[in-house]
Amino acid sequence: MSSNNTSRLRPESLSIASTAHTGFHASPEYVPQVGEKVQTTEGAAEVIRVLTRVTGGRLLELRLEERPSPPFFAASHNVLIRDGAD
Repeated sequence: MSSNNTSRLRPESLSIASTAHTGFHASPEYVPQVGEKVQTTEGAAEVIRVLTRVTGGRLLELRLEERPSPPFFAASHNVLIRDGAD
């Protein structure tokens, strides 16, 4: 049985470096809109819902573009946005 224990996650797997993704940058104050493409630690994703406020931004429901997997959630300040989007 698997555990939902986050203590097993490596800190580096939870942050994304804008230097590794050409054409994207961090913008903690910007909230992506529904349909907007963002970059996450899991890869390119599309915003499918903008939800409640969280510390430093909004909670986003995201769908990965390249993999058929269930949607997942990330804070808006934990994703990279396309250059020129803000």
